[in-house]
Amino acid sequence: MAMVMIFSGGYGVATGGPLAWGLCYKKEMSPSKSYCDDDYKYTFPCTPGVEYFGRGALPIYWNYNYGEAGEALKVDLLNHPEYIEQNATLAFQAAIWRWMTPVKKQQPSAHDVFVGTWKPTKNDTLAKRIPGFGATMNVLYGDSVCGQGDVDSMNNIVSHYQYYLDLMGVGREEAGPHEVLTCAEQEAFNPSSSSSSSSSSSS
Repeated sequence: MAMVMIFSGGYGVATGGPLAWGLCYKKEMSPSKSYCDDDYKYTFPCTPGVEYFGRGALPIYWNYNYGEAGEALKVDLLNHPEYIEQNATLAFQAAIWRWMTPVKKQQPSAHDVFVGTWKPTKNDTLAKRIPGFGATMNVLYGDSVCGQGDVDSMNNIVSHYQYYLDLMGVGREEAGPHEVLTCAEQEAFNPSSSSSSSSSSSS
């Protein structure tokens, strides 16, 4: 999947390198789909002509995420997801909502994982989900970057994280070893409906 998880303006030969450009865009530049999941047609139906690609400071995707964020923030994001790219305050409110809110009950939020308050269950351990930055990516992006080995989309996020650790003088060694830093081998907390339907059809 060619999803742009970090909206960076950098590229390989950009002045200062691809990481020095930081987070430049407020929306996904080349969405490969509209991110409308009909499984939510009764709770968060897709609005005709509206696309739910990634937008914001911590991008949210899919109609159900725009619907849930909109309910929490009391803004009609289901019908107007573009509000996130038009209003910086709303973009950061949506980012904080996504960071602090578990996708499902009995799951950690990205914040819980990142600050170390999440303790993996036996099922988490069997799914190779362990505390660290990798599990934080797993909460936020699931199987769009995790469980696929060392793919570019995951490595791009890890590289940005390490770059910002360097800028803050924290030191990359504090991020932990490869299996903690990445989610290459982790099963997704919340598999996307397209991957779960394809895996169920192949079983």
